[in-house]
Amino acid sequence: MNNDFQLLSFLKQYIKSMRLYYSFVTGIAGWLGFAFYEHIATDFRTVEIFPSVEKKALIISLLFLSWGINQIVNDYLGLKEDRINAPERPMVTGKLDPNAALLLSAALMLFVCGITYFYLEPVALIPLVLGVLLNVVYEYSKAFGIWGNIIFGLMITMCTAFGFLAAGPTEAPYFTSSRIAVLVVVWLMNGLMTFYTYFKDYEGDKAAGKNTIIVKYGIERSRIIAIFSAFLPAVLFIAVYSLDMIEAPLNTTFFVLAVLTLFLEIQTGWLYYKNPKGQVTYYSLATNFRSCACGQATFIALFNRELSLILFLVSYIFVGFLFNLHNNSRS
Repeated sequence: MNNDFQLLSFLKQYIKSMRLYYSFVTGIAGWLGFAFYEHIATDFRTVEIFPSVEKKALIISLLFLSWGINQIVNDYLGLKEDRINAPERPMVTGKLDPNAALLLSAALMLFVCGITYFYLEPVALIPLVLGVLLNVVYEYSKAFGIWGNIIFGLMITMCTAFGFLAAGPTEAPYFTSSRIAVLVVVWLMNGLMTFYTYFKDYEGDKAAGKNTIIVKYGIERSRIIAIFSAFLPAVLFIAVYSLDMIEAPLNTTFFVLAVLTLFLEIQTGWLYYKNPKGQVTYYSLATNFRSCACGQATFIALFNRELSLILFLVSYIFVGFLFNLHNNSRS
């Protein structure tokens, strides 16, 4: 009975450490790649084939869980700053055994690799492995200013690449100008998202020698950057689309969701400008995560309008719901 209780306690703390509100960031990023693949399979006469419902459900499940599995590694590597930024996180308090948690994450990742190789598409192992490696590199890259944002953005683009490559057969070159353009926009949205998260971690990052943009330029300069950065994803998308790098027509659904996304991005920038430090800074994360996930859902409207609208609404609702389950700013 005692062993069962210990196992349940371990799993509870493990799931808590996964911080599942983040799962919509990786999940929707991967779904974007999947939707792009279906768009090609439907509208172009190439080797791509429309995937089965079972295959689609499996890929999407893996993508939504990928953040949480890797978050355990991130928590382990970031224990030094978390003792200041989040002293009540399970791994910091000792409620979650670090070695056991890492072992479980490693086992789950090997299981995902096996599914990818034997049931999905072996080539999808490339972004899968790169995503895990970039997660490790990310923790150290935070000490070098903007490189933390660059690496984090690249890490999430691996989800988009995985969603695309795991969906079914495709021919080289795997990365055309259109596919690269999609990845670049996803990279910027997520690099910007993690920039805003650094506000709440300012004190701990500074003490741990993590020279993030916020630490490097200070709170006052960074809050100005927060306002102007909110427009960057929209500017980048307009630039790549005007260069005909994305082969998909604009539509009404996309325009409506794009306007709503821009509002969320501006709201995020304003929240961090107004409250760059303090407890309110933590609660602004909900808007930040919604902005990123909904922005990626908006992008899907280029390939599947109905799916995009559903994912936008689901992301907005459930990111907030799941975040409210983690309302302790110290954890």
